[in-house]
Amino acid sequence: MERVTDNKAEAEFELIVSGQRAVAAYQLEGDTIVFTHTIVPKAIEGRGVASKLIRAALDSARDRGLKVISQCPFVTAYIEKHPEYRALLG
Repeated sequence: MERVTDNKAEAEFELIVSGQRAVAAYQLEGDTIVFTHTIVPKAIEGRGVASKLIRAALDSARDRGLKVISQCPFVTAYIEKHPEYRALLG
């Protein structure tokens, strides 16, 4: 089972699927995490990779008590579809 990891050195949550690396890039600004963009390689699109990545990233933000700012259209859409994460928005 693939696992999402927080690559703090690169400021990216990452998920490796079939040898392909998907990322959700972020910037930490005090007690706020700003999601800047999500990248899923074409070879693994359509498998729910981005959703799994963002769900884990948002769960991590909640566990760490961070507010979320989304500059990424995918993250914004994900939060719209999953209202349980709206309280995280800063």
